[in-house]
Amino acid sequence: MAERRVAVVGGGAIGSGWAAHFLRMGLDVIAFDPAPGAEAAMRGAVGRAWPTLVELGLRSGASADRLRFAGSLAEAVADVAFVQESTPERIDGKVRVFAEMDAAADPSTILASSTSGLLMTDIQRDCRHPERTVVGHPFHPPYLIPLVEVVGGERTSADVVDAAAAFYAEQGKEVVRLRREVPAFIANRLQEAVWREMLHMLANGEANLEEIDRAMVHGPGLRWALAGPGLVYHLAGGAGGMAHCLDQFGPTLEEPWCRMKAPPLTDELRRELIEGADREAAGRPIADLERLRDDAIVQLLKQRRTL
Repeated sequence: MAERRVAVVGGGAIGSGWAAHFLRMGLDVIAFDPAPGAEAAMRGAVGRAWPTLVELGLRSGASADRLRFAGSLAEAVADVAFVQESTPERIDGKVRVFAEMDAAADPSTILASSTSGLLMTDIQRDCRHPERTVVGHPFHPPYLIPLVEVVGGERTSADVVDAAAAFYAEQGKEVVRLRREVPAFIANRLQEAVWREMLHMLANGEANLEEIDRAMVHGPGLRWALAGPGLVYHLAGGAGGMAHCLDQFGPTLEEPWCRMKAPPLTDELRRELIEGADREAAGRPIADLERLRDDAIVQLLKQRRTL
């Protein structure tokens, strides 16, 4: 049945992560990526993620064997209820891919983009049925991080936004619906603020990458895993809550706001980022670090269920 089949267009890290997640949910996944070696790469990524998915829990019928590759984009989207596009983050490419998917898919099929910051209003530009196009922005890796941000474009039907949000929720995702389109959505905007401040500290010699990461992991990161910044500040105010927090810290809360613009990404700053990351990795392959990350997040997700 078409409603039990999804198409994943684009086989990179995000597309492979979506494929793994949908397979865990017991769906059939039809994938397409024209790049040489894309099928082997996706199957390898799904295989590496599968032990994590088993530990998280598989839905009835879940199997990596339910992944198949289509020979063309039109074949991939021809008989599915939902398409998750995860092609490179270039607007011209996404406009073209969406126009091609729109021409080949049944008009009832929802076409969703994993874009991390582009607007659906721009992506749906050349579609004949723009009303069924929507953003479903995941966080990496999609098979592990629950968040998906959902928002339509100017010509997206409100019913389609509702249907997409319901679909993601049914597939075990934590859905956040945006009130309106905004570049980079919610989570990436917050993440970019931290990234911007990190660049300033590195560029000014105020801290190195390891010190910044340690400060985040052993400080705010622990709290943010359980409560967002709004609730964190509310708790920081004690019995008086947010109001007392604002009164207590007053103007000092405004001091860090002077650095709203990111510093230029100079060769020196780029080198500091790369060398710092290499020092933290300490020679460990990316696959080993991913395994450690996944195991830790699984345990965190399990702990959250008990709260």
